Amino acid sequence: MKALLSVHDKTGLVPFARGLSQLGAQLIASGGTAKALREAGLAVTEVSEYTGSPEILGGRVKTLHPAIHGGLLARAIESDQADLDRLKLDYIDVVAVNLYPFEATIAKPGVTLDEAIEQIDIGGVALIRAAAKNHARVTLACDPADYALILAELMSGGVRADTRSRLAVKGFAHTAAYDSAISAYLGQVTGESAPVHVVGHRIQSLRYGENPHQTAALYSLTPGAGPLGGSVLQGKELSYNNLLDLDGAWRVAISYAEPAICIVKHLSPCGVATAAALVDAYRAAFASDPVSAFGGVIASNRPFDGETAQALADVFIECIAAPGFTDEARAVLAKKKNCRLLEMPTADPAAITPRYELRTVIGGFLKQDADFGDPADATWTVVSKREPTEAEWRALRFAWKTCQNVRSNAIVFATASEAGAATVGIGGGQPNRVDCVRIAGERAGEKARGAVMASDAFFPFPDSVEIAARLGITAIVHPGGSVRDADSIAAADAAGLAMVTTGVRHFRH
Repeated sequence: MKALLSVHDKTGLVPFARGLSQLGAQLIASGGTAKALREAGLAVTEVSEYTGSPEILGGRVKTLHPAIHGGLLARAIESDQADLDRLKLDYIDVVAVNLYPFEATIAKPGVTLDEAIEQIDIGGVALIRAAAKNHARVTLACDPADYALILAELMSGGVRADTRSRLAVKGFAHTAAYDSAISAYLGQVTGESAPVHVVGHRIQSLRYGENPHQTAALYSLTPGAGPLGGSVLQGKELSYNNLLDLDGAWRVAISYAEPAICIVKHLSPCGVATAAALVDAYRAAFASDPVSAFGGVIASNRPFDGETAQALADVFIECIAAPGFTDEARAVLAKKKNCRLLEMPTADPAAITPRYELRTVIGGFLKQDADFGDPADATWTVVSKREPTEAEWRALRFAWKTCQNVRSNAIVFATASEAGAATVGIGGGQPNRVDCVRIAGERAGEKARGAVMASDAFFPFPDSVEIAARLGITAIVHPGGSVRDADSIAAADAAGLAMVTTGVRHFRH
């Protein structure tokens, strides 16, 4: 048995090579890999020695040689064996290879095009493709996580055919993702239009999709990642709808600097609040719409503590996402056996990936930058006669941030104090803005009096402003830009409302 090793990521390399050696394999390795194996006391033949051809072009050409690729691509058939014998070559049975870190390189600030190009792997990709193509005989290890399995099966008599097949699929997926990253980067740098390649790694099959008659599966852009990049600590597997709701709730919760809670039902926030104590944020968010909160999901931008867990009492909650759960919270929530707990790795909004969104349409898809809030140069302008009070300013900023995550036509009623802020009524997802104002008002009831209102887009007519005024709203924030802005401003002035425009629209269809 001959094993070729040529890896940039040397995680697990030495134990794997030692195991292969103990099984009688001849180890062949490229320069840096060979050095690491020799330092570990293993006997190894360097590729240049095996091929009789030195590395050239500063290491650009190492493994591109008939002795290597003939040994990989040769089948266990008489004619291929004859070719190898004629050229005095031999079969290679196991290949461990991973690629230059192209994506890590281009992620570094200030990286140059030349630096990026030097991290485009050629020989490694060729090795992966050759081994994967000939997986009927050759075992490919392009992921250190597979080393243990390969050794175990070799010790049991040989790598199983289905294992070799699965590893080949992983290899082709790996090179496809690698080439996709390169084409996207070069397209961006050169200004050339490059096809969009999306590579998803299957995490799990879901019981069903939005409805029981629809099949579904969860994919990740990162191999081996958990749902939304997190870890399920308790409860059944997350459903398709759970995942959508958790994604929406998490994006809202982590958009605030203060301790925050977001409750989502059917992909729409029904309660959002911030407070000095997480439990107070939960109580205020729940009070926004207790009816809709039943059976919803919760996201917290702080570790979920015992007091907040206790506050859930008898409320039925499907899932909770947080950057951690205290031992006390885990003990309390363990009694809610059907409540899924999703621990997220970080609550930093900058960590959300991808930074774009894809949506399918008939025959294709749409791609856009994700909306992470107002651009840095956004300017808020008071357009009414009356300036907002300090309390109104706090509430307006909170309401504006919240309405960005509500389905259009989004309307958010909110209040604020020095202790925190909370929604008191949310309306969205209707074909006209007036109905959304009415829905928010119905949910807020008397709490609308003294609250502020945020609208994700301008008011085409003054009717929404007039209804808000009758409900007791005292200040409004919206993008502005309607040809009838003057009518809405006049309605606000007539009712004594403060009105602020942002110049930024936040539709969320």
